[in-house]
Amino acid sequence: MQLKELTEKYDLITVLGATAGGKTSFAAQLAYHTNRDIIGADSRQVYRRMDIGTGKDLDDYIVNNKKIRLHLVDIVEPGYKYNVFEYQQDFIKVYKKLKNEGKKAILCGGSGMYIESIINAYKLLKVPENEKLRKQLDEKSIDELAKILIAYGNLHNKTDIEDKERALRAIEIAEYYKQNPDRRTGLENISKLVLGIKFDRDSRRRRITERLKYRLEHGMIDEVKNLLNSGVPAETLIYYGLEYKFITLYLLNKISYNEMFSKLETAIRQFSKRQMTWFRRMERQGTKIYWLDGYMSMDEKLERVKEIVQSQ
Repeated sequence: MQLKELTEKYDLITVLGATAGGKTSFAAQLAYHTNRDIIGADSRQVYRRMDIGTGKDLDDYIVNNKKIRLHLVDIVEPGYKYNVFEYQQDFIKVYKKLKNEGKKAILCGGSGMYIESIINAYKLLKVPENEKLRKQLDEKSIDELAKILIAYGNLHNKTDIEDKERALRAIEIAEYYKQNPDRRTGLENISKLVLGIKFDRDSRRRRITERLKYRLEHGMIDEVKNLLNSGVPAETLIYYGLEYKFITLYLLNKISYNEMFSKLETAIRQFSKRQMTWFRRMERQGTKIYWLDGYMSMDEKLERVKEIVQSQ
């Protein structure tokens, strides 16, 4: 039986993994063999003109002369503060459109919160400010606010208790969810398969270094320079982190080329480690991820997917 027929039972297939792990090329091959579109799940690939630094690897979406349709990439201008609430809303629109066309999708990316908002159908509401609640909490310390927030349930994001304003907003959101418990996303009952591409730690580190060297030699610095010249503020690019942060600092003569490379290499490795930590937490909390060895050939990966599907 062909891979397309075997995977028809899944409304959504997810391909996740750490940066520099080969997710894009594998997802594109899987999309080709299952006749699916790809929906991106990357918090920085949503930005136009930020291609090399975010790893869009657009050439990978052409498989055997067929261009795989790609969604939620290049949808907003640099400088816009896109967020997970907007992402989930945009995903739902694309998902419904594809469903009406009789098409299915592969969700591909490394942004854990974006992925979880979809596969766990997080109830993300557009929460208004609650002035009354804020006044009640205004005099409380950060430790007291943390205790209040934890009382609402699991703490999804520890950065919510790093400063008072974030903690106040998190409590505001938690209280709004409590008062509006019945809202559904429409994603609750989709059948899904979650696949991950994984390399060992040393291999991840080596691949990150090799990819960083390649991108710096093939236009990544010019990409950041062009963004700055087009009017995107340096502060905004620094906010986006990683490549955009350190290359901007280099272009502003704040750090040398060697410092930029060293700091960026370390930052990407740390980011990769955080991604894997996030995915392991997902597994502990009940998400079944079928991991594929990154060193397998593409044919071996596709054959392994067949085996996984047939075993269920």
